[in-house]
Amino acid sequence: MFIVEETIAGADAVQIPKQRGESLLDTAVRYAEERHWDVFPGTWLEAVEGVQRCSCGDAACPSPGAHPARPDWAAQATGSATVARRMWQKQPDASVLLPTGRTFDAVSVPETAGFLALARMERMELTLGPVTVTPDRRMEFFVLPGASAKVPELLRKLGWSLSSLDLTVLGEGAYVAAPPTRVGCRGAVQWACRPTAVNRWLPDVEELVSPLAYACGRDR
Repeated sequence: MFIVEETIAGADAVQIPKQRGESLLDTAVRYAEERHWDVFPGTWLEAVEGVQRCSCGDAACPSPGAHPARPDWAAQATGSATVARRMWQKQPDASVLLPTGRTFDAVSVPETAGFLALARMERMELTLGPVTVTPDRRMEFFVLPGASAKVPELLRKLGWSLSSLDLTVLGEGAYVAAPPTRVGCRGAVQWACRPTAVNRWLPDVEELVSPLAYACGRDR
């Protein structure tokens, strides 16, 4: 079980759990074993002259320590806890990345809009899946696969176009960084809504798109 241990500012100090004392290897194995999510190891952070740099070697890397380490990452991703353990044993500092479009898609919105949407969803008594907060001030809502094909038409029915909102859907061919992956010196990815037994069954994007679109519209 993921334990709430600290909070971040916003949305009446929504509690964000942090997996203290748990290695990246153990975390990756738990995601595969307990959530049945595919996982794959990404890049990692290395100290170069006292500065944290991405293992990819690019000093200007936009996502240091939090992106795929090889071009065939999609084929490398595994849902096997045994294989995941073997991969992280080879590189214990590798980030934990989750491919989207398989067991879940992710709807990404600005952090301010995400907290507004969370408050609205709570009032609507919607059942949420896991939600992450990234150091880049984005929130990613986990939903059932297939969301990327549905969202444009759902938004149109609500009177919005996808291009008018800062809302993107990560589906097949994309990935998210999972807690507690660190992104350079910016901080770590954290849970806004942690994985629990209650949210094992993910919502369809149709259930969440209205409050998300409303929040993104307000955030503009």
